[in-house]
Amino acid sequence: MPKRKRSTKKIDKSSQYLAYIAWSLAIVALMLISLTVGYYFGIQDAKEGLHHKQTNEILRKKTVPKKREASVKKRLKEVLKKEHEEYISAAHEIDDEKLVSPPKVDIKKRIVYKSKPKLAIIIDDVQTARQVKEIKSLHLPLTMSFLPPRPARPNSAKLASHEKFYMVHLPMEAMHFNAEEPDTLRIHDSQQKISQKIAKIKEEFPRVHYINNHTGSKFTANEVAMNRLIFALNANKIHFIDSRTTAKTKAPKVLENFGLKYVARDVFLDHHMDKAYVKKQIKLAIKVAKAHGHAIAIGHPHKDTLEAIKESKYLFKDVDLVQVYRVY
Repeated sequence: MPKRKRSTKKIDKSSQYLAYIAWSLAIVALMLISLTVGYYFGIQDAKEGLHHKQTNEILRKKTVPKKREASVKKRLKEVLKKEHEEYISAAHEIDDEKLVSPPKVDIKKRIVYKSKPKLAIIIDDVQTARQVKEIKSLHLPLTMSFLPPRPARPNSAKLASHEKFYMVHLPMEAMHFNAEEPDTLRIHDSQQKISQKIAKIKEEFPRVHYINNHTGSKFTANEVAMNRLIFALNANKIHFIDSRTTAKTKAPKVLENFGLKYVARDVFLDHHMDKAYVKKQIKLAIKVAKAHGHAIAIGHPHKDTLEAIKESKYLFKDVDLVQVYRVY
């Protein structure tokens, strides 16, 4: 019998299967190669990205603090500048230049005292931690008189609470204001309003026993207003020290009517913002203390004032520099 021929149709079909398999393997191979190459370059890019990130982080750590420090310094300068401007505008208003210093002392009429004459220096307008720090850095028994808290300087009472002794610098109405403090006492305030204000001061400053007036040339010159104030202070066992911002002050008469002693400032140290002038006024205050046995001087937490006091330390050997409650 003759041999049967294989069907060409079957052969063609097998060839097609083989071709499909070959192409499939080729595609799989290409995909594997692509994945391998992509993985490699991805790793490299990731490493480079990480390196750049780390480099940028290092640069940021090196550069940002410097920028931040410069920014902080800039803001600090602005704050200090603002504080200085506020201080200038809040300086005591005095009606008469002659009130800055007491009348000339007659040396021939000096009284000889057994003990050293006493001198108290009150630093008015204290309201910030920086001011307290600078005053205390002098290591002298200066009396700090704190302004009541206000929105711009809310911590004055808290700062005072850390001191063994302090005063309150109470804002009162002036003839002409440079910059009026909040809650300034006015001549037309009722007894109830003034009493409430003093009660609030006592609540904020529970250990206060002495207050002096901030400005107040108009208030202290009004007998009715001063009667109301001294009545309220007396009820809270607080003594009044007259900053003497006007020659027309009614404080001596009113205090006498209450049977109380009149205590007042003798010398303003820094009516003029000049270190040499402050030193001159310190010498005058010492001279008054020697002549009368005691004296009270008032200054402010200004750079020139504090430096002048520091540089005048050697002069205080002739007096007993004390807190104001030890003067009288």
